[in-house]
Amino acid sequence: MKLGLQLGYWGAGPPGNTAELVAEAERAGFDAVFAAESWGSDAFTPLAWWGSSTERVRLGTSVAQLSARAPAACAMHALTLDHLSNGRAILGLGVSGPQVVEGWYGAPFGKPLARTREYVDIVRQVLAREAPVRSAGPHYPLPFEGPGAEGLGKPLKPIVHPLRSDLPIWLGAEGPRNVKLAAEIADGWLAIYFSLRLAEQYNAWLDEGFARPAARRGRGDFEVAASAQIVVTDDPRAEIDRMRPVMALYLGGMGAEQRNFHADLFRRMGYGPVIDEVTALFRAGRKAEAAAAVPDELVTEIAIIGSAAEVREQVDAWEKAGVTMMLVSCRDTAQIRTLATAVLAEN
Repeated sequence: MKLGLQLGYWGAGPPGNTAELVAEAERAGFDAVFAAESWGSDAFTPLAWWGSSTERVRLGTSVAQLSARAPAACAMHALTLDHLSNGRAILGLGVSGPQVVEGWYGAPFGKPLARTREYVDIVRQVLAREAPVRSAGPHYPLPFEGPGAEGLGKPLKPIVHPLRSDLPIWLGAEGPRNVKLAAEIADGWLAIYFSLRLAEQYNAWLDEGFARPAARRGRGDFEVAASAQIVVTDDPRAEIDRMRPVMALYLGGMGAEQRNFHADLFRRMGYGPVIDEVTALFRAGRKAEAAAAVPDELVTEIAIIGSAAEVREQVDAWEKAGVTMMLVSCRDTAQIRTLATAVLAEN
């Protein structure tokens, strides 16, 4: 099992201790550091800034949103970061949701799977640098010949020779079709919420993707990075209570009320009535009540909380279920050291 440090995206401003967290993660044996984006800070700049002081940890986006940049621009970001980090970049991609895509980026959300497939194909063409990049579209036609075009577009290859043509591309996915697509066209799956109860289902989806004729990889060389809060503590109750407001936000307030992919995932886990209650309370502005309505078992379904021995036992179970990396958030350097001792000491 590997550990990845999730820096996430910023709130009102950049966190004050990120440099210390990144440095400690590398010292403690973490495999990677990831940064995210929503509609504020971007995913690439923090990795370039704080990653410049590291030598070993991989630097990944978790996730870079497809609609934030054209696929060729995204490939430029990735190949630049890969050169600057001497081959340590991981390009994690995700479609986000209609509320962000249409409300923030001003782009249509429709056909997310088809857009993802086309986007990844263009990125791989750029990284391969075997020929001028072309795409028949319909989502990202290259060269562009649509309304307003002057007809002068020329297929191009990147000026810079990419350091790695096989720079790993991971997909953030929650639903069955997206997970299957990740197994088919990507090098890894960023599992936003992983549940042991659904592990058999997840693995069936992955296996279907691996079995497709054009699949790049198989189970043996495909990475599954599961986001999970892991806390070593003798007071699990306090940690569960601390996580309830975040879960209420993602279940009841993240995305449009009628289309929330996080909520859909937990409905598949069997929490439909809970989701309905949390959503109604959160949308009514009763956020404290929404948090209180999140049951203990929902939190512990997607988090690992307990003594060091209990944490190690649960991490082993996740590993046996197919997870290769635990993607964790840490409040301070002490928590990083504690997790490294609990999770990595026996590896």
